[in-house]
Amino acid sequence: MRRKPYTKVDKTNQIRAEHVRGMGDVVFKGFQCLNSECKEFIFIRKNEISSDFEIVCPSCEIVMLSGDETQFYEYELKDRRDNSIIEEGTFTILHDDYIEESQEYKYCIICNTIKPLDLFDRHSARKSGRQGECRLCKAVYNAIKNKTRLTGQHREAAQKRRMYLNLSGSQKIKSEDIYKRFGYRCFKCGKDLRGVDAKERPLDHTLPAVFFWPLTTENATLLCREHNREKSDKWSSAYYSDNELKNLAVLTGVQYEILAGQPRYNPVAIERLKISEQVDQLLRKYAAYMSEIIKLRNRILEYEDFDFFEHSATISSAWIRQADQEYQRVIHQENAPNTAQDTDET
Repeated sequence: MRRKPYTKVDKTNQIRAEHVRGMGDVVFKGFQCLNSECKEFIFIRKNEISSDFEIVCPSCEIVMLSGDETQFYEYELKDRRDNSIIEEGTFTILHDDYIEESQEYKYCIICNTIKPLDLFDRHSARKSGRQGECRLCKAVYNAIKNKTRLTGQHREAAQKRRMYLNLSGSQKIKSEDIYKRFGYRCFKCGKDLRGVDAKERPLDHTLPAVFFWPLTTENATLLCREHNREKSDKWSSAYYSDNELKNLAVLTGVQYEILAGQPRYNPVAIERLKISEQVDQLLRKYAAYMSEIIKLRNRILEYEDFDFFEHSATISSAWIRQADQEYQRVIHQENAPNTAQDTDET
């Protein structure tokens, strides 16, 4: 059950460009015209590119056809020993390959700009699979929202965070070792963090605590305050580029396949939730936040097909029934056709 928000942000005089209306879930392919003399960058709706596409550049009117190719130079492959020609040919780019590997974009419904799709957080209920607002706009919105949080909300958020940290089994860490490993620089932007206050160089859970992964001296990531807030509880693959993920694997000892994959719960923590005493202790300790425990149970059930309520010796059937109803409601929403457009609440 979702907690009723204490506050809301009333927007006035919001700018909404006409060409962006209704575009919050429209995904585009973006690519440079293949005519080397043309500077046009072309955007085409992804769902309008068929297997036998014919794309005309609006500037130079060159036609890019499925099954066709563009030649960039002729070559001779020679043997260095006697300069004999082994092979002659042309260097060409297949139009199908060029369009296929082009990046995907969509409009942000707040700043009205078109941006790469990976600058939007994932949202499985939307047609595009991404949030309507970009990460930058979402971060600014959340900064406004967080300033209005009441004491009760802060306490609830702190208890929720503590619950995840307890389940992850986080341990005492040697901060200085981590600073040295990252050269005292933010991993994301390279900002020099020498001599700054500790709160300005937070240590990030490389694998989020919400998925029960512990923060250790070996696996922590050094980020500046801004990028730590921006990453928040995101899985690494939803925040970092592929090259960054490879570097992060080297620095943290976390396998690249895990960093670059889909979110997954820490299997060690899941095993602990199969112990009846552990589950009942969790329920008693955080009984005042049962709605959060229910959401946690349902997320684990969705991701891992595992129900830790089944391992409790004390939980009331009323809580199980409520959790089941909430789970079915969420699953139904995720599977239902998306009819909402341009919603910008985070």
